[in-house]
Amino acid sequence: MRQQLLCPIFVGLAAVTWIAAACQGEDSSLSQSPAAWTTGGPRAELLPKFSSSDQGGPAGGGLLTAASDARDGLHGWWKRTISVAGGRWYQFSAWRRVRGKAIARQTAVARIFWKDAKGNPPLHDFQARTTYREGERPRAEPEYPGDGEVQGEWVRTTGIFRCPEASTQAEIELSFRWAADTTVDWSDVQLVPVEPPPARKVRLAAVHYAPADGQTSADKCRQFGPFVEQAAKQRAELVVLPETLTWYNAGKPAEDCAEPVPGPSTQYFGELARQHNLYIVAGLLERDQHKVYNVAVLLGPDGTLAGKYRKVALPRTEIDGGITPGTEYPVFETRFGKLGMMVCYDGFFPEVARALSRNGAEVIAFPVWGCNPLLAAARACENHTVVVSSTYTDPKSNWMITGVFDRDGRVLARAEKQGDVVIAEVELGRPAVWHSLGDFRAEVLRHRPEP
Repeated sequence: MRQQLLCPIFVGLAAVTWIAAACQGEDSSLSQSPAAWTTGGPRAELLPKFSSSDQGGPAGGGLLTAASDARDGLHGWWKRTISVAGGRWYQFSAWRRVRGKAIARQTAVARIFWKDAKGNPPLHDFQARTTYREGERPRAEPEYPGDGEVQGEWVRTTGIFRCPEASTQAEIELSFRWAADTTVDWSDVQLVPVEPPPARKVRLAAVHYAPADGQTSADKCRQFGPFVEQAAKQRAELVVLPETLTWYNAGKPAEDCAEPVPGPSTQYFGELARQHNLYIVAGLLERDQHKVYNVAVLLGPDGTLAGKYRKVALPRTEIDGGITPGTEYPVFETRFGKLGMMVCYDGFFPEVARALSRNGAEVIAFPVWGCNPLLAAARACENHTVVVSSTYTDPKSNWMITGVFDRDGRVLARAEKQGDVVIAEVELGRPAVWHSLGDFRAEVLRHRPEP
């Protein structure tokens, strides 16, 4: 049967077929069994026990299994090499089950290695995003599918990847790593050609302004209206404002500037967001019964409060002033992608941005009174997450900037004077590829230490 658009490649379980017609340019169907897979590992003494079954798995497609005894440190894999079409996009999918005391994301790891006709890694189609060998195309490194849908004990490991132009083969590896008394099952492994994912270019803005005038919260908020309008005229989709902006130079204690969320200030910024059809992140002080929080709030283009984040890492001045820390790291779906928020002192600690990244944040809005800009760059770089900062710090000082940090930590845009609105356009729909690492954001899931 001829496949017109997509040619599913169902990889290697008993009674499962590889339909290769569209990829190979001819009508053919090759029956494959677990015998088409090989097993191996770094050294013979490290190998787990391998077995297979033609039954089992969420869809009943059979199992490829690796299991360890009481020893830790075992390491081995199932592998299979199949033909692919260079330049196409492919979706990998497999179900995995981990039984034992293992750290599942580290123990059961799927990888895809692209290879040319000689079996060597080809050059990647994306240019590297680091200053090392600037502008050169790096070698294609292994792809690391992420984790998605859960069905009971089973987790779907999946990802969409571009096969490099020079690649003719894909080597699929299903690894077992290190855990004692653990069994890993893989089922329904697929590599399916798909249409390219849509580009996701987004224009991100930050305002560099200290609202020195006015005494009331309403006075402070209104001063940001013209800057939001200016960003909207430049087609910004997100505008980030600074920290605790209703308290700045207000001449009163922080608790006297605190208000409910939602409240009058979020109502004002919500109307601005609705009027200009964009998202606004603003730093405020929230009162919740007897507690006061330092918060970042997200207002959506429909004018409503889309989310809030309560600052987790508090400096001693806020602790002594009676501010209460937050405990959660929420990430919010927007029209352009997944957004997280952190506030000022959060930037001094890698845990906050890492938690947001783990929860899916692609962009982190950063209202910040002051911080070391090297740390802001590090938070972007170590998570491959865009960071958009808005500060009061004088741009002439060697301290925090208002700007947009790219996923490799480089500054794409920065304010030079009071009243600047900075904007940068970023592409969220393609990975930021590094030399020798490939898509580091995908590797973080498999390689970062606990917790």
